Amino acid sequence: MKILPKLNTNLPIHVAFIMDGNGRWAINKGLKRVEGHKKGAEVVRDITTYCSKIGIKYLTHYAFSTENWNRPKVEVDFLMKLLDKYLKDELNNYLEHNIRLRVIGDISKFSKNLQNRIAITQEKTKHCIGLTQILALNYGSQDEILRAIKKLQDKNLDITKTNFESCLDTCNIPPVDLLIRTSGEIRLSNFLLWQCAYAELFFTKTLWPDFTTKELDNIIKDFSNRKRRFGGI
Repeated sequence: MKILPKLNTNLPIHVAFIMDGNGRWAINKGLKRVEGHKKGAEVVRDITTYCSKIGIKYLTHYAFSTENWNRPKVEVDFLMKLLDKYLKDELNNYLEHNIRLRVIGDISKFSKNLQNRIAITQEKTKHCIGLTQILALNYGSQDEILRAIKKLQDKNLDITKTNFESCLDTCNIPPVDLLIRTSGEIRLSNFLLWQCAYAELFFTKTLWPDFTTKELDNIIKDFSNRKRRFGGI
């Protein structure tokens, strides 16, 4: 049985990951890109379970962006099947560790079967009150903001920060405290632009399939030493 470390830190409430490097990880090992996605899904499971154990309340993974449709069809099809399998296999783990699933993004472009899988998993975990795992699927922040504006118009709401946030996919989810991007790339890639307004940003050269709970511990310790002034002194 693994003994969890005593981080002795102020934990972030909401941690978000841009999971980058699956394809490069596979290519570096002489494997097909899809093998990197398989390994990456295992790391998602490990990190999610670990975060639930140490007390993180919200964890967002950028799993499929609005731009990922531009990848080869064979890879996109594989990712859709992998997502369906992940949700099916992960349900018992969600329930065992009191993890709630919430999906953000426009999933209307997914197959009906995958949409049903997402709906069923969200329904069966909605009573869980530990960690909320948020999967960003067919998600792009610019698309989300445009859809939120449309909702404001449809509801005839005044343009205020509170009303706008109520129309975002992340309604009732706190802003991101800590954003981590793997693989050495240093950009936000259209991810949670509104929600990351005051997030602490960490960029690691580690490819996502090699990311570990130990590295996460080190990042959280660094996070806890940062002074978050939110525009004040």
